[in-house]
Amino acid sequence: MPKIWRVYTGSDGTSHIAELPLAMKPFKDVEGAHGEGTELQSVAGIAFRVSPPGYVLSWHCAPRRQYSISLSGTAEVEVGDGSKARLGPGDVLLAEDLTGQGHVTRVVGDQPRFYAIVPLAEGESPGGSKR
Repeated sequence: MPKIWRVYTGSDGTSHIAELPLAMKPFKDVEGAHGEGTELQSVAGIAFRVSPPGYVLSWHCAPRRQYSISLSGTAEVEVGDGSKARLGPGDVLLAEDLTGQGHVTRVVGDQPRFYAIVPLAEGESPGGSKR
């Protein structure tokens, strides 16, 4: 299964990364789609991006609470506590490190990284509940 990673600023002011479970539950939609899924979340929009092999975005904080959904290629995210995570196709990063040192994003391997940025609507918490 794809992974969801949360990058956040801890009470120590340092960025950290943690793997999160997705709160999946059975669903059946009006058109007949069914299986397991998360609750619907309110978002502000979506943008698609491509970063070339070797791309590095040095230390930065997330500009807003947002998902970064990897579609192809591989990225590595490094956080202030020294931890690193690799994100491949289907992996999801929830960026919430709005303050502090932030994180570094690198495209690794010889393929570009194709990904979607999905900002959460104001007040939205991951999983669809309001903060």
